[in-house]
Amino acid sequence: MPPTIWSVRRSILYTNAGRWILVADQLFDGRKFRVLTLVDNFSRMCLTTRVDQSIKGIDVAHIMDDVKQYYGIVPKRIQVDSGSEFISKDFDRWVYENIVLLDFSRPEKPTDNPFIESFNGSFRNECLNVNWFLSLDDASEKINAWRYEYIEYRPHSSLHNMTPMEYIENLLKTSPEIPV
Repeated sequence: MPPTIWSVRRSILYTNAGRWILVADQLFDGRKFRVLTLVDNFSRMCLTTRVDQSIKGIDVAHIMDDVKQYYGIVPKRIQVDSGSEFISKDFDRWVYENIVLLDFSRPEKPTDNPFIESFNGSFRNECLNVNWFLSLDDASEKINAWRYEYIEYRPHSSLHNMTPMEYIENLLKTSPEIPV
């Protein structure tokens, strides 16, 4: 079951920042695919993943529209690398229309974005390296199952050994003034 829209919306409104990363892998037959992930800095919630053979700027804009529609919010800042999907006119227009600040990491400087690099390492070690992907649909299904486990069952030391969902629920109990 996905996280409740209400709790995630409140968490993202509280933090106003997200991080995108693209990860490459391949299917069993050698065909390459990419995975786009969006992670909330504050709660460590992986809000979405998208699996496809290629991901363009227009695709990122559509994914952000999906996130906006599902959660009912738009982060105020998104940190991205300088990949072509993030410097496209389509994504730039979406960012402008939604009043989002894009924060670009310097090329070849993973220290600019240490949290997403840590997430990426966990994602690769716990999901991509341990699964055999038969198709894009199979990859998407297995990656989304890992994402669900990551946010619902995997405690994070940075969240006082709580899962992202437990952390959000605890935050809402202790900070009811966070606006919806």
